[in-house]
Amino acid sequence: MEYALEALSISKSYGNYKALNDVTIQVPKGSIYGLLGPNGAGKTSLIRIINQITAPDQGMVKLNSEPLQPHHISQIGYMPEERGLYKSMKVGEQCIYLAQLKGMKKAEAKEKLLFWFERLGMQGWWNKKLQELSKGMAQKVQFIVTVLHEPDILIFDEPFSGFDPLNADLIKDEILRLRDLGSTIIFSTHRMESVEELCDYIALINKSNVVLQGKLNEVKQTYRNRTYAVSVICSDHQRAIRQMKSIVDVEPAEFRGLDNTTDMTIRIPEDVTIPQVLQELTSLGELTHFSEVIPSVNEIFIKTVREDG
Repeated sequence: MEYALEALSISKSYGNYKALNDVTIQVPKGSIYGLLGPNGAGKTSLIRIINQITAPDQGMVKLNSEPLQPHHISQIGYMPEERGLYKSMKVGEQCIYLAQLKGMKKAEAKEKLLFWFERLGMQGWWNKKLQELSKGMAQKVQFIVTVLHEPDILIFDEPFSGFDPLNADLIKDEILRLRDLGSTIIFSTHRMESVEELCDYIALINKSNVVLQGKLNEVKQTYRNRTYAVSVICSDHQRAIRQMKSIVDVEPAEFRGLDNTTDMTIRIPEDVTIPQVLQELTSLGELTHFSEVIPSVNEIFIKTVREDG
């Protein structure tokens, strides 16, 4: 597998505080890589090292298999959680200025800016000052500044902060499109539903250490725990629950009076087979639903962090 970015055995301390402890992540080319963790876990420290804002105490970062060097900064687009735009500067003028800092020619920058302004519905914003914009509108400007020079690697730290649902979906679509065009994306967020929708791979950092990482689908598979959602049409809900509790663990049921179903979430012990469970369910009435419940990223996040102490 080819990696766009590798952070290898990274350690970083600030005085007596250990921000990163021998952290290694490898980000496959053309993927969206979720960098997850509680507040203070070390995510921002790692992102700052990748962006050469700070240096690691130990370890190294590689970009496309090359040790990270100052000139690589032009190959990275970084959208920080704390935005860094000039409030009194006009939007178009500011975007061109920041594009030129990334090595773009003024004419090229203006051409691409006009494309992005139209794409994100920002026509008419060119001569507005940033302080005249809402937080969500300013977020769009920051997003454009991040992607405009078409870097190999894009780093988004809480990119949906300040967006309404409609504009959040718009930016999600753009992130997916950029990945499909060949960009590699590192995505840091506390919104686990966005991780489910966007990420190909994840790494979870807790207390300065990587405690979980891998391909998202494979990580979720390892957390399967023989839990199923079931629905049965029957007349006696309480009897159905009591009967199922004799062979499986049953979470509190929700009764739906209109179609007379008993809905249960059950966990099947290792010594009980699925055919046994199905036989028991069909003896209760008409089985209308039986599907495995795969843990969500949010559930995995909480479980892993709690178990890590």
